[in-house]
Amino acid sequence: MVLPYKGIKINYNVVGQGRPLVFLHGFLENSIMWKETIPFFSNHYCCISIDLLGHGHTECLGYIHTMEDMARAVKAVLNHLEITKTTLVGHSMGGYVALALLDLFQDLVTGLVLLNATSLPDSAERKLNRTRAIKIVKENPNAYTNMAIASLFAEKNRLKFAEKIDAIKKEASKTSLQAIISALEGMKIRKDRSSILANFNGPKIILSGKQDPVLVHTQSIREAEHYKTSLISFNGGHMTYIENKEEFLLALQNFLAKY
Repeated sequence: MVLPYKGIKINYNVVGQGRPLVFLHGFLENSIMWKETIPFFSNHYCCISIDLLGHGHTECLGYIHTMEDMARAVKAVLNHLEITKTTLVGHSMGGYVALALLDLFQDLVTGLVLLNATSLPDSAERKLNRTRAIKIVKENPNAYTNMAIASLFAEKNRLKFAEKIDAIKKEASKTSLQAIISALEGMKIRKDRSSILANFNGPKIILSGKQDPVLVHTQSIREAEHYKTSLISFNGGHMTYIENKEEFLLALQNFLAKY
């Protein structure tokens, strides 16, 4: 489905009926990433997956796609669907967008799942790495996406999930140069939303990979403790929904069943 928005088109999908669940993908991903997740929940929930700005079949809005820009685009889809309350499930960058939604539209969010995501801003080192990534991607976008995708998996899992990695690389290669840079710039300047996470009184959980090469697992443990958020740790990397598929589905099912 397509929604006109500020001169561009936002792509989204709706499957099932019941309590709304909004699935937000990560950087270089798109709504296809949820194709093995949504069927597990669509019998009991209305599952909405949205291609974020510049990803999948959603067009770019500008040179920088802030997390707020992406959140407002998601809100436009939910307004169109007349959804006023929902649980958000955000993977990586999608988790940053979910937190921006919670920040901007507090009454919208009834539950929050941060899948391999954090409420904390980029460190100085991480910001520098994103700046370097922008330089690399300008020189060779395909080389950058291939390298970036493979490095998201725990090293021990890269051979095991080689076919999955190739499929993700293929999808990522469709992402335009402008979209990649816009998202990197947006993530680099994202706000510290730890207070937003801490003050959210609804059900909230962090799903974290012990060998996550992007987010240090010990940081996720501290974050969960400090901001009164449940935590489940998985023996894998940044791609928990693939590396720990069955455990992830069960964890999400159990979380949703509690309220």
